[in-house]
Amino acid sequence: MSESASRLPFIVFGYGSLIFKPPPHTVKKTPGFLKGYVRRFAQKSHDHRGTPEKPGRVVTLIHKEDWDAFSGSDPFPEEDVVWGVAYTIDFAYESEVREYLDYREKDGYTMEKLDIYGIDPHDGSESVIIQNAYCYVGRNDNPSFIGSEPLPALARTIWESVGPSGPNKDYLYELVKAVKDVSPDAHDSYLSVLEAAVRQQDEPLGSKSQVLPGD
Repeated sequence: MSESASRLPFIVFGYGSLIFKPPPHTVKKTPGFLKGYVRRFAQKSHDHRGTPEKPGRVVTLIHKEDWDAFSGSDPFPEEDVVWGVAYTIDFAYESEVREYLDYREKDGYTMEKLDIYGIDPHDGSESVIIQNAYCYVGRNDNPSFIGSEPLPALARTIWESVGPSGPNKDYLYELVKAVKDVSPDAHDSYLSVLEAAVRQQDEPLGSKSQVLPGD
């Protein structure tokens, strides 16, 4: 038996920028979702969508129970589900991709293992389709975690912030579009409301967002 046949594949789940900017050397993409988590713009970005002096905001995963404990009243419905994409990486490039992702997610993110769920197209039942996929999570004890912010203030920060990878608002707009493209079942009220609040900031200036490469 070859070494690659005996090893478990390196699978990483993307729920933020990895959806619209996938890792290199991907051999398979599997749409799926998580249970027990929420996706929130609760992480500062000093290196991609902001600067050390004026950090932007990017998404992280938070255990639903933890978010309920320190976010106050979150007005978004319980049925919102964190959809994303699980990427299977070519064995030959596993070390290279791990290093790439560790550097890309260096601003407060920690690698964890999570189960990925899917929906049976025939009967609509839910089940685990991938066990122990890797996922980068910004835990609430990391220095870049900012927690819950009032929506108007969060929208303003995202609209104003710019970093080496481009405007913070482009990150949001790309993420909203990418999540909708993942699955017809993918709906996220939080992202939709936040996108509308940020786009309202564009209207007085008639500005148009330009998509730039990067995180």
